[in-house]
Amino acid sequence: MIIGLVGKPSSGKSTFFNAATLANVPVSPRPFTTIKPNTGTGYVRVKDAGPDLGVESNPRTGFVIGKTRYTPFTLMDVAGLVPGAHKGRGLGNQFLNDLNQAHALIHIVDFSGSMDEDGNFIGYGKHDPEKDILFLEEELNLWYFDVIKRNLEKMQRMRRAGKKSIEIIMEILSSFRVFEHMAESVVREYGEIEEWNEEKIKEIAKNLRIQTKPTVIAANKIDLPSAKENYENLKEKYKNIIPCSAEAELALRRASKAGMIEYAPGGSDFKIVGNLSVEQKEALEKIRESVLKPFGNTGVQQTLDYAVFGLLEYKAVFPVGEKLKDKEGRVLPDCFLLEKNATVYDLALMIHSDIAKGLLYGIDVRTKRKLAKDAVLKDGDVVELVSTAK
Repeated sequence: MIIGLVGKPSSGKSTFFNAATLANVPVSPRPFTTIKPNTGTGYVRVKDAGPDLGVESNPRTGFVIGKTRYTPFTLMDVAGLVPGAHKGRGLGNQFLNDLNQAHALIHIVDFSGSMDEDGNFIGYGKHDPEKDILFLEEELNLWYFDVIKRNLEKMQRMRRAGKKSIEIIMEILSSFRVFEHMAESVVREYGEIEEWNEEKIKEIAKNLRIQTKPTVIAANKIDLPSAKENYENLKEKYKNIIPCSAEAELALRRASKAGMIEYAPGGSDFKIVGNLSVEQKEALEKIRESVLKPFGNTGVQQTLDYAVFGLLEYKAVFPVGEKLKDKEGRVLPDCFLLEKNATVYDLALMIHSDIAKGLLYGIDVRTKRKLAKDAVLKDGDVVELVSTAK
């Protein structure tokens, strides 16, 4: 699973990426600081299974703070998008090719309205952030439209040769991860391929974009002038907006890593534990007063969690061996993020194809109940896999 960070230049994407991953990619007010995509590890919050089972988890990947487990996934920061990207403007072609890898998107929007469409500073409140929201949707719609329109003649030839519309749609649009149920929906709503005209193709493009690139909007720079007012004006119209300060989150995570404060990503406050200068204390207090108190958090972790569990509806599952340990003695070493309809077999397949091949059944560790190979797993399940493979 890959979550893509998108947005126009200088919206704060690289700062958000650094905050989420504690990477150190370049950040600059200049447009197109990011040229090639940066890929790193982000984390989502999961209720740790350890306390329920009376053990202390020791993750192989990720980490635990209190009763919360931070589980890893791949986060990708791609080049800034400008209007006309679908025609190759800016870094458009590269951007769209990189974006194809993403299962869901986080759209970083400068809610202070201080940047023009190309990412140049023009002053706070001078630009309407809704324009950025709409332009991204339109660019992606046009991208899908261009691909379908360009391949329409080929698709119609395949139809005349006797191939089913559903199969053709899945084949031609496979790079967009258009699955069978999506293709069936398109045919049901818009008819067979030979019935499509330009208006229908525009609607199909938008329909498929919404399904294959679900998006959450990070209302970034929420602590800057004009940002809160813009957020209040748009939050009812766009239900998937989360107020956010990537810069504040990055400062808190770096201070935590340096041992200056105790801070859990996504938390509502922090505790000073190190020897800080007056300037450092003032900077942290400013974050508390301008971000944490009015909004409850910086919004970065909340955005990541929503992308994975809200948009994609993934679930967290803990696979375990006997006595909840692996060969190295780690307790509850793994936590996997699985699609919402994932089964016991799917879990086995994620671990190793041999385990899946020899899978007999699973055991729900909490209830000791046997689980069939095709049993759909629930969020938070702790499962022992019984297989002929060792």
